[in-house]
Amino acid sequence: MPRPTSDVQAFQAHATDADLDDLRARLAAARLPEAETVHGAAPGPRRWDQGVPLADLVDVVNYWRTEYDWRSFEERLDRIGQFRTTIDGLGIHFLHRRSPRADAAPLLMTHGWPGSIAEFVDVVDELADPKDADAPAFHVVAPSLPGFGYSDKPATTGWGTEKIAAAWVELMGRLGYSEFVAQGGDWGGNVTTVLGGRFPAHVLGIHTTFAEAPPGLTTDGLTAVERRWTEETRDFWRHRAAYAKQQATRPQTIGYSLVDSPVGLLAWILDKFAEWSDTEDNPFETMSRDRVLDNVTLYWLTRTGASSARIYYESHNSLDPELRVDVPSAITMYPRDIEKSPRPWAQERYRQIVRWRSPEAGGHFPSLEVPQYFVRDLREGLAAVLAAHR
Repeated sequence: MPRPTSDVQAFQAHATDADLDDLRARLAAARLPEAETVHGAAPGPRRWDQGVPLADLVDVVNYWRTEYDWRSFEERLDRIGQFRTTIDGLGIHFLHRRSPRADAAPLLMTHGWPGSIAEFVDVVDELADPKDADAPAFHVVAPSLPGFGYSDKPATTGWGTEKIAAAWVELMGRLGYSEFVAQGGDWGGNVTTVLGGRFPAHVLGIHTTFAEAPPGLTTDGLTAVERRWTEETRDFWRHRAAYAKQQATRPQTIGYSLVDSPVGLLAWILDKFAEWSDTEDNPFETMSRDRVLDNVTLYWLTRTGASSARIYYESHNSLDPELRVDVPSAITMYPRDIEKSPRPWAQERYRQIVRWRSPEAGGHFPSLEVPQYFVRDLREGLAAVLAAHR
């Protein structure tokens, strides 16, 4: 396999003690609102009708201030392997874990918002060096989107999902991977769709949990379950997507709060981890509190609340209606995800679906909610993709 180019440099994450002390001081001095007026509601989703309940937020803030250990996450990133390179004038940060297996395939994994590379740290090792010798193995590359984490913040407009996809092809080429498979959900699913549609010479196939169908399709011929999916998706965009409209139209305005207040940032992100996960009362039923705080702290220390929000400004509703993906595709629709496409709709864009799954559990953050299933499903999906490509 070709060697990586010299344009790629090793990177280590290390926040200053002053930044961590400042975070704890801000958490201690936070001014909080009164409790929500649905306060006292029985455990369940209704407790969150007005957003993050005060008691839940106070509990997480206290843990963040007194017990959470950021240094252990930094060490975890360093063990996986961190690097940076500059593409089109923008510094791009990424994790790169090479497999020891000679038969490993290159795998590009792209996160979304309000996620980050923190979504992948618990699955990278098992994907790269599986305990089961018969399981497929991958050289895993997980970039931080522009404006997220340790990637640079774009200083001009233009870094939408089309440009990001092209940058990812350049990145993989620099690592010696002229051909690769790609995976993603949320914005990462959008980027993965663009990769499969625009770059079939490099992308062997894709796995996505976000299969955005072309617009204007009817519900004629759909099953009752598929009709319910379309209703749930429509309800989400009509009644629960104010965050997306805010970030698509005024990312700078919300950005001041997200960069200045750790409690404001935590609430903005925790609200989505709660609402979009397959849980009944709070996100920590299935997700580690430490991992969620790894994600939030990464946003805080890198001051990326505004810059990450701008991906909505750049790319909201921007996926080309005519884009078709002809490379083999594996698609998984988790039951509590926010946008689920019926297979007949998805087939209008993804022309070679080689594997389709609708598991019984999981939401928008499957690598954190159901990591064992996520790894198994990803392996099997990509195995089907690679088999179809041969």
